[in-house]
Amino acid sequence: MYCPPAFRVEELASLHGLMRAARLANVVTFGANGLHASPLPLFLDETEGPFGTLYGHFARANAQWKDTPLNDALAIFMGPDAYVSPSWYASKKEHGKVVPTWNYSAVHARGPIEFFDDEARLRDVVERLTNLHEAERPEVWSMSDAPAPFLRGQLRGIIGLRLPITGLEGKNKMSQNRSAADRAGVAEGMAGSSHASERAVAGKIPVE
Repeated sequence: MYCPPAFRVEELASLHGLMRAARLANVVTFGANGLHASPLPLFLDETEGPFGTLYGHFARANAQWKDTPLNDALAIFMGPDAYVSPSWYASKKEHGKVVPTWNYSAVHARGPIEFFDDEARLRDVVERLTNLHEAERPEVWSMSDAPAPFLRGQLRGIIGLRLPITGLEGKNKMSQNRSAADRAGVAEGMAGSSHASERAVAGKIPVE
């Protein structure tokens, strides 16, 4: 990933934070049949390995896991993103030498991927994913709410994945390369947008 120093994220805790906030990742592999990509909810186990380990699952019918990867897999986590209009820059009025751009955050996690269909491991993955995303809900659903035979049938329809991370790249492009006045103008412009993603980006732009 092209990443100028102004936008580079290197601190492991910050990289993990961006990954947790994104929640859904595009998992990319390359096998004998070419490139495959699947959007998947993943969870990060920070205690496994120097950079952590990702877990999730594919539908058993998904051809991606059947095409044995020939090299490392790539999990792409994207945060909120937004178009940046040059009209928001204070410097537009000064010299007019401004062009559009895009603000976004992204983390690329690489590593060897493995697949498994052991029922106990699959249940653990599904339970941890479920608990992660149900935790803040007023009415929490748990796997014990569903009949055991039904759950066993559902588990037979998926394939687990484990991706121990061997390399992490992070980029947080939020107008850091602009002047304070330009950043303030971008934040103000996005804050009034009708697009939720632009309003989300507005709160991440450093304005002080």
